[in-house]
Amino acid sequence: MSMPRDERELQAFLRNVDEVADLIQGLNSTDPAIQEKAIADTEKRLGATSDKDGAKQKPKLDRTLINTRPPGLSSQEEMMNPESFLAALEKDAHDRARRRKENEALANALKGKGNDAFSKGDYALAVQKYTEGLTKQKDMPALYTNRAQAYIKLQKYKKAIHDCSWALRCDEKCTKALFHMGKAYLAKKQFQQSRECYLRILEIDPQKEKLCKDCMNEIDLEEKRLQEEERAAEECKSGKPTATSVNVLLRKLSEPDQNPLHYAGGIRLLINMIQDCTAQTLFRTNGGFSVISDNKVIERVLSAKINSPAELELACSLLLLWQAVCKGNEENQRLLLTHPDVNVQLPALLLSEVPEIQEQCMALLSLYAETEHGRVLLVRHLNTTKWLQTLMSLAKVSDSRAASAMNLLTHLIVEENFKIQCRIKLSTEALPIFTQLLGSSKTLNEVILSRCIAIMGDLCSDMVIRMQMTENQECWQACLGFVNECWTKDSITRYPECLYAVLGLMMNLSLAHSSVIEDLAGEISEKCISLFNSLDGRIITRAVGLLSHILPANLVVLEEAVKQGVVRKMIRFLKAGGQTTSGYAVKVLASCAKSSRQAQKQIVKLDKKCSLLLKLLSWPNEVVAGNAAFCLGKCLEVPGTTTNLLDTDVVRILLRVTTRDAQKTSVQENAAIALGKLCAADARQARQPAAGVERNGSPQCFCREYARPLGCQQMFWRGFLLPATHLGGIVLSF
Repeated sequence: MSMPRDERELQAFLRNVDEVADLIQGLNSTDPAIQEKAIADTEKRLGATSDKDGAKQKPKLDRTLINTRPPGLSSQEEMMNPESFLAALEKDAHDRARRRKENEALANALKGKGNDAFSKGDYALAVQKYTEGLTKQKDMPALYTNRAQAYIKLQKYKKAIHDCSWALRCDEKCTKALFHMGKAYLAKKQFQQSRECYLRILEIDPQKEKLCKDCMNEIDLEEKRLQEEERAAEECKSGKPTATSVNVLLRKLSEPDQNPLHYAGGIRLLINMIQDCTAQTLFRTNGGFSVISDNKVIERVLSAKINSPAELELACSLLLLWQAVCKGNEENQRLLLTHPDVNVQLPALLLSEVPEIQEQCMALLSLYAETEHGRVLLVRHLNTTKWLQTLMSLAKVSDSRAASAMNLLTHLIVEENFKIQCRIKLSTEALPIFTQLLGSSKTLNEVILSRCIAIMGDLCSDMVIRMQMTENQECWQACLGFVNECWTKDSITRYPECLYAVLGLMMNLSLAHSSVIEDLAGEISEKCISLFNSLDGRIITRAVGLLSHILPANLVVLEEAVKQGVVRKMIRFLKAGGQTTSGYAVKVLASCAKSSRQAQKQIVKLDKKCSLLLKLLSWPNEVVAGNAAFCLGKCLEVPGTTTNLLDTDVVRILLRVTTRDAQKTSVQENAAIALGKLCAADARQARQPAAGVERNGSPQCFCREYARPLGCQQMFWRGFLLPATHLGGIVLSF
């Protein structure tokens, strides 16, 4: 295949540029021989050429070459002057740069006009403007990719692929070009080529993993759809009974103005026929969704209040049919939700006052919610802003709808977009229902209520929802009242699963700072401390966790907790050794030690050689080790503590924490501060060998080489890096 003309001209231009560059280098050479040769070559290049008969002809103008004879040079002798030649080349380069800048501005203006046309849906005009822009600047990738996107809208996929190829020639890492190319290949049913485009995007930019995953899923679904329809077409051609029966039943259902029971019976027969993927596809390819939705009797039954048993039977039959045709069939699921009538009917059916309809509607929605693809379809195509309060209110009912509602919510809250929609009605509608549920716990099923509370706790992973709930005093009061209901004065736990769930919810809410938490800190702290007597270890763990969040919010409450013996209780939990409980307990100790001198003294008294803290310093969990280091640093301010630690491995352990790799730099800072305080308080500690910390196979005393920067003004003391100003360290959140 011959090279395109534009490509040949470009290659010729590049060769001439290289030749001129060589001439300039020769003219500037200090070697007389090289310079003389360069002058001769320049003269030869600038001279006229001869024809076959030897007659001199005017040189042919080649616009791809750098202008070798710029205006302003009066003679060939001046042209042969190296300085004049270089000046001419420089002027020519400036002129080219100016013209390119002007063309770039024109191209950008045309691109803007094309974008405006595209946004208005005038794709033909958009193509025209992008094309005009390319006449001004041929190497602008954005013009090619934007025109490709317009071509895709016009279903001109081959042209779109061609434009994306040119964009990649301009920029081989243009992910936008690969994205549109993948879309065009998908539209042409070239699935493998489409996949390769998204795989290349992943190689170029791994951060686009979710985008590429969604696109690959779209390819898989389209390929699967075609395969299903091919199998269904083969069954129709072969005259299989199922294919014939589905078609016949759909024709029967399209008959107008029949009794509701007539349609209900036909739908029930159709449900029995749809037992596999092929039957589901036959329903779709024979216009099943249109036949059902275009039936005026069915439409009237679904859009109005149920007035008779026949209408109820028809409505339930239709919901069962939709379940049958959509189960495991992604294309049918998409078609059902994107149908304009169904888009309105389903939310209305969910709010139905008829229990049977509501139950079947939730069964259909749950079928979607069980898969990621289905959840995305639900949130994208249906208005789910009222679903949280609607489904939560079903916790009050005594039938299977309560469990179905909780199942549906449990699946939906996985989707971030669902949480975003929940924000809209949360404070005004959802939270009042939730507080009512907590206040009427005696009449509710414990399992259902505990799941409802857990769902609200999971919703708090959304920052906006968490702030709305945290600042809602009624919500906090309802939670505290519910704890009172679950935890009697004689320390008997009622509704343990519900109590466990509500403590988790309160822990999540307390992650955000709020004046409500400050006001209620005393009451919350008192509840937590009372729960330490529970026989359920899970409840104790969450009570300690909640306390670790609450105490830093109110120093008065913290001091009161210290007086009530919270330090002794935390030491007891640390000795028990549970991982999660220990993490929360050491944070409580760190918070107390930070603000209370009395707490510091109690820790030293209860753990004289700080053996518990030293043990926690070696934990792989960074938060535990960091809080232990902070707590140790505060305890070293108590007189006599450093003397008690002389015969321990405290130096070696702190050095290990200070020098180990950690994602949280505050872990290293806390350990370094504790080590500095240790050595400053007792110089004998500075002479302790750092046993176990070795360089080149031999033990080393701790010195400058083990120190890590603390990110503040510092000074060296006895070979170790110490803060020049007092650093209190930081309590780490667990």
